[in-house]
Amino acid sequence: MRLRLYGKVGAITEVIDFMVNKIRLTHTTSLLALMCVCMFVAAHAQTASPAGATGVIRLRVRVGIGDGTKSRGLSRKRFFLIKGSLEANKEVLQSLERPIVSRDCYYRGIGASEELIAWLKENDCESIYCREVDQKDAASVPEFQHALALGEKEYGSRELARKWLSVSLPENIRSGFYKRQQLDLQALIEQTERHSRTNVASVMTDRNGTAYFTDIEVGVYVISNILPTEVNDSSELWRCEVKVMPGDLATATREKPYLISDPGNKDPKDKRNIKCVSAERPLPLCPRVP
Repeated sequence: MRLRLYGKVGAITEVIDFMVNKIRLTHTTSLLALMCVCMFVAAHAQTASPAGATGVIRLRVRVGIGDGTKSRGLSRKRFFLIKGSLEANKEVLQSLERPIVSRDCYYRGIGASEELIAWLKENDCESIYCREVDQKDAASVPEFQHALALGEKEYGSRELARKWLSVSLPENIRSGFYKRQQLDLQALIEQTERHSRTNVASVMTDRNGTAYFTDIEVGVYVISNILPTEVNDSSELWRCEVKVMPGDLATATREKPYLISDPGNKDPKDKRNIKCVSAERPLPLCPRVP
């Protein structure tokens, strides 16, 4: 009887030990599984962007100088960010390929002097407001000479007349080309926004050719100047697709700028980093109107 009882107790003890070990094993497995899940979530949290996160596109624009072995930043030029890919915006981007009225053509068309045209071209100006007219300029450009004489009669001071010289110039000389450019640009922006159904962001490059698009959501975009830019004796039109990935939102800016350039840039420092090249066309020849 005792043997039987002992046998039964032993059997029960073995069962209990088995159950305890099973519970321990199950508990340990559960803990391991929980730890794995936590590690996965933590790793995912480091790479995933929180809802509503935005980032920055650091744009850099450089163009070739002379034979192209040296380059410079393209300063004071406006660029735009269009939502969607090149393919999605194909129709509207094709509409940008149209004949332009160059600065030289505009000013020759209104009978401006070659001296004024050269003065504007020297500093890549779209109007006379881009830089101050100094004494040398006032003495060498016929339009400035005439405006200076009118201002001196009005203000009684040659120096004051020079500082207020723009007031004495006709509007078409003063800012006619700039205003015409702005009208064309606004029409193209409105067309682009209707097509993409989103607002078009814009930035202007600094003196080094750098600009920042901020508050950018994950997605695909097109960077363009929309209206061709005059560089030397050519017009440059950029249409560059850029993808903003979740990882790009984790830092304040991209470690490497998004570099775009013209076909003439062969600078070794830029060559390997260029992401997009402009479509280049020669500027039209515009004979002086008699």
